[in-house]
Amino acid sequence: MKYELTDDLLTGNALIDSEHRELFAAVNNLMDACAQGKGRDQIQKTVQFLEDYVAKHFRDEEGLQTKSNYPGYPAHKQFHDGYRRKLAETTQVLTREGPSVKALGDLNGVVAILVSHIRTEDKRLARHIKG
Repeated sequence: MKYELTDDLLTGNALIDSEHRELFAAVNNLMDACAQGKGRDQIQKTVQFLEDYVAKHFRDEEGLQTKSNYPGYPAHKQFHDGYRRKLAETTQVLTREGPSVKALGDLNGVVAILVSHIRTEDKRLARHIKG
């Protein structure tokens, strides 16, 4: 399954949407490498990119929230903090165990949480910023 930034996931904010595209591309690249039997070669690089990029993306979103006095900031920040921890736990297992079916399934689960968050919370944030 490929992750795509479909119309229902577009927020209308250029920065947020471009960063979501890059995150999805990184996950897709790892999944493609695993499907070709090259997952072990890609894991460390992709895991590091995901963790770094999620941290950057969340900082960018949080900056937009504080700049625009977003009333949902505390809950959004709390989600981001928990998500960073969950992603780190999942990627540690993936790095340790390799691209097992379970580890990749867990990563897909973490990405699904992000997709749901984009669909609701990030779109709400973008509407607030837009005014």
